[in-house]
Amino acid sequence: MKKNSYILAINYLGHDTSAAISYNSRIIAACEEERYNKDKHTRKFPINAINDCLKIVGIKINDLEAIAFCDRPQFAISEMYLKPALDDKKKLDFIDRDKEKIKNFLNVEYQIRKETKFNGNIKFYSHHLCHLAGSYYSSGFKDSLLFSIDGLGDNVSNHVGNGVNYEINLLHKGSKFPNSLGLFYSAITDYLGWRHHCDEGIIMALASYGNPYQKISSKSKDSYLDIMREIIKNKKDFDIVINPDYTSYQYEKDTWVSKKFLKIFGPRRKYNHKITSNHINISSALQKRLEEIVFMQLKKAKKLTGQKKLCLTGGVALNCSMNGKILQSKIFDEIFVQPASGDNGTAIGGCYLASKDLKKFKPIKDWDSYKGSDFNDEQIKKVLKNKKCLFTKPKNLYKEVAKQLANGKIVSWFQGKAEFGPRALGNRSILAKPFPISMKDYINKNVKFRENFRPLAPAILKEKSKYYFKLNQEETPHMLQAIKVKTICYKETPAIIHEDGTARVQTVSKKMNMKFWKLIKEFEKITGCPVLINTSFNVKGQPIVNSPVDAINCFLSTKIDCLCIGSFIVKKNTNEK
Repeated sequence: MKKNSYILAINYLGHDTSAAISYNSRIIAACEEERYNKDKHTRKFPINAINDCLKIVGIKINDLEAIAFCDRPQFAISEMYLKPALDDKKKLDFIDRDKEKIKNFLNVEYQIRKETKFNGNIKFYSHHLCHLAGSYYSSGFKDSLLFSIDGLGDNVSNHVGNGVNYEINLLHKGSKFPNSLGLFYSAITDYLGWRHHCDEGIIMALASYGNPYQKISSKSKDSYLDIMREIIKNKKDFDIVINPDYTSYQYEKDTWVSKKFLKIFGPRRKYNHKITSNHINISSALQKRLEEIVFMQLKKAKKLTGQKKLCLTGGVALNCSMNGKILQSKIFDEIFVQPASGDNGTAIGGCYLASKDLKKFKPIKDWDSYKGSDFNDEQIKKVLKNKKCLFTKPKNLYKEVAKQLANGKIVSWFQGKAEFGPRALGNRSILAKPFPISMKDYINKNVKFRENFRPLAPAILKEKSKYYFKLNQEETPHMLQAIKVKTICYKETPAIIHEDGTARVQTVSKKMNMKFWKLIKEFEKITGCPVLINTSFNVKGQPIVNSPVDAINCFLSTKIDCLCIGSFIVKKNTNEK
């Protein structure tokens, strides 16, 4: 073993903490701390993720050549706290309230060494540069336009880069706090009664039901979109400007919108209170304005660079509705969205950047998201026996599970390495047939315990995808673009169609995920349909399951009919139903 071939990257000091390990610039392990401590979007130091990465790779901490840290703490303190406080005395309150956070920033290297016992080189990298690198160097593109858009990192909310011959040239180093598309989207998420930095996808789903052009009231001349255009503006080429008259998060921690905003749109909705047309139209106008700004910037950047390919990343890049419109606009020939576009994915970029610095970088192609924990049949069987589960080992696993699905059963599917990122891509999934249309409501209510307007995604055999969806590129294997469906879907797969006539498509190939491909193929043999509903193996508010124990606990707490885990099929005792 060559000590100087391995790099560990750590994402910490924000949400979605994570770790990844590369060997000669190839990512060979990546894990999210929330999967272990069960605190969704956790901010805790990712010691469990680090330890599991080391276990997956089969090395010890001091076999590493270096640790890459995906932030610059000293820079962040200066930009987020000291400089703003000098300009505005109101910002002194942020320093007082964030004492513990600032202490963590100052002591981060000490904490890394204390937690990991690592005694080697620790390198620090810009948050958004890690985002850009994580997308660019995973894409397989030699040349590409690079876009990072999120809430905040290093006190800025976006970066624009030009990737040429595997080198990143920055064109824009970011719009400073509080000017952030991601933060304002979080502000509206909170205003509408959901959890900021967690439930933004709910707002995106709700947006399809609204009308952004609707007048706010009979007395108003302004539409919802008119006000959103007054709030969110684009300055020069890539500067985002949020009108401070409508927000309060720049002055007070844990507050979001201003009195002026509340005067126009009404009081903040409380969770579980009725969702009104006002709430729906606000979400629709927000989504529309987000797309307007991003399209404006992408067109300017393409004109400036001449690039025909796009790498997109940052938390805002998880907005599959926006991504689908970018893909179908044909502005770019090819688009790659990093599957772990949130802050968890900065660990991927950290590995790449350190590899380049240490002259170990080699371009890669064919990125896959299966980088996490894996369990063999012996380990699984031991857990099943300890849990006193009823299980069998069928001769033909795929055929047996496909029969269950064809008969309308809900199946949880636990196979191979855990996915890295927020999407279940056929290794930690809940599966069902995509018909009848009532299947969506049943799963949302009885399995996921979530809002009935939220869509469920289709997983389809790659070779059949263009018969069902209006795809502009060969595949969308990471479920990150909402694609317009074709007429056949309304007849054969109605449960996967969202209100706007789109679906968040995952194309499944033999090369990417053979086991999942075989299962869908068996389902097609029985039903004639090459599509399955694929939703993440978790319930609302919980991380995706990671271990066999997690899988069994989730299975038993829902109306999932059977669990396929490794080579085994688990069914419920009568008294567990």
